[in-house]
Amino acid sequence: MDVSGESPEHPVSGVSWPDAIAYTRWIDQKLRSWPEVPLELRNLLEKGWRVSLPSEMEWEKAARGKDGRRYPWGNESRDDSGNFRNQKTVRVGSLPCTECVYGLSDMSGNVWEWTRSSYRDYPITKTPNSPNLDLEKDALWVMRGGSFADTERYVRSAVRGAADPGVKRPFIGFRLALSKFQVDPE
Repeated sequence: MDVSGESPEHPVSGVSWPDAIAYTRWIDQKLRSWPEVPLELRNLLEKGWRVSLPSEMEWEKAARGKDGRRYPWGNESRDDSGNFRNQKTVRVGSLPCTECVYGLSDMSGNVWEWTRSSYRDYPITKTPNSPNLDLEKDALWVMRGGSFADTERYVRSAVRGAADPGVKRPFIGFRLALSKFQVDPE
């Protein structure tokens, strides 16, 4: 069972932003020390890539693709493509998205997903790609994707949510990403 009480086949939910960040750092370190990590992943990790939450811009590109679609599967709302207007989460991947640009499932609905971006005016022209995140300075953190409890209006790919980092709700979770970080000079 995960922290939300659902089975491991459902998205992890009820997780605060600091808890999600702590998990990404933990799994990043585990993968770096695991002798059987796939070679392609090991090469990326050695080149400065990190397991993290996606930035808001990374999340939106993954959901909208290059053509700016309203939903990951296209421009029309479809009940069979995302878990919304529902009472609970569904199993991860149970609504496959063959039309999605990058083949990612569950980008709309199921749970809001924390990003590593603080809430700022939009559109954002550039998000610093730094692993250094400041909870004291940044009061709200961006969530994307909408949840099982939302209507189709809130699961559109461009919709932004924001929350205090300490919030834990059954409709908030996270997604792992592999991101290229700039290495800070020593």
